[in-house]
Amino acid sequence: MVPHKHPQPGQPVGDAVLIVGTGALACLFAARLARAGIAVTLLGTWPQGLEALQAHGVRLVGAGGSEIAFPVRATDDPAGCLGAGMALVLVKSWQTERAARQLAACLSPEGLVLTLQNGLGNREALVQALGPERVASGVTTTGATLLGAGRVRPGGEGDISIGAHPRLTPVADVLRRAGFVVNIVANSEALVWSKLVINAAINPLTALLRVPNGELLARPGARTLMAAVAREAAAVADALGHRLTFADPVAAAEEVAQRTARNTSSMLQDIQRGAPTEIDAICGAIVAAGEAVEVPVAVNRTLWLLVQALAAGEA
Repeated sequence: MVPHKHPQPGQPVGDAVLIVGTGALACLFAARLARAGIAVTLLGTWPQGLEALQAHGVRLVGAGGSEIAFPVRATDDPAGCLGAGMALVLVKSWQTERAARQLAACLSPEGLVLTLQNGLGNREALVQALGPERVASGVTTTGATLLGAGRVRPGGEGDISIGAHPRLTPVADVLRRAGFVVNIVANSEALVWSKLVINAAINPLTALLRVPNGELLARPGARTLMAAVAREAAAVADALGHRLTFADPVAAAEEVAQRTARNTSSMLQDIQRGAPTEIDAICGAIVAAGEAVEVPVAVNRTLWLLVQALAAGEA
């Protein structure tokens, strides 16, 4: 295990990585960064998650059940993260405004925040609090399942695509040191919409049917619905002038479902633990955008309402 020297609470974290969140992706990124010898601080609000991380570090669980722990700092106090030079935002979309307020209190004036969240509106909320010069946005197709507080199992291996930004080089270099494949692209909005199409096609159906991603391909009805959702979302993106990163939205959604066949989607994980979902920022956002440009979005609207109803029953 690589030893880590972490700053004390209240001291600047310098070039260390601040991760906002303590969920599945936050823990996965923390484990991979810490494994590469990079000092990591997690800023969160989940008491059990913070306690587990403080007591045991972040625990990475392999396919065979093997477990390796990596030391990290974990806190609920932005004052313990003063002077953060680079931060990853990996909270749910409904938590973004809170994360933005926390970052406004601790991010260095020359620092950069990278959001890799699902859904629409995250970058805008961060920019409002921090300014465009301190916010970059991207997407990741890396999957993870949270097995318990501070314990994460990696899902399908994916890459990270980030919209070009003048301050991006240090963040991209750190992510590459941790073994992530990082691509820099010109248009971050196209990235966000491309991931939105995939999320809308997979996540709500897995939550409603309570199945892993790959099972959607084995059920003809589910596969038909996947295709309809993907086509609707892609049509909205096209009407808004966003050129997606793939030519065929149905094939792209099916490829991701196949590659992450054993994964439990983040939305299903939310339903299973009675937590709020990101359905408003995914299908709900597609519905709002579709209505604004007069593109039919009936299937997305149906899934939006169904997941809302399911979440209300499970809360």
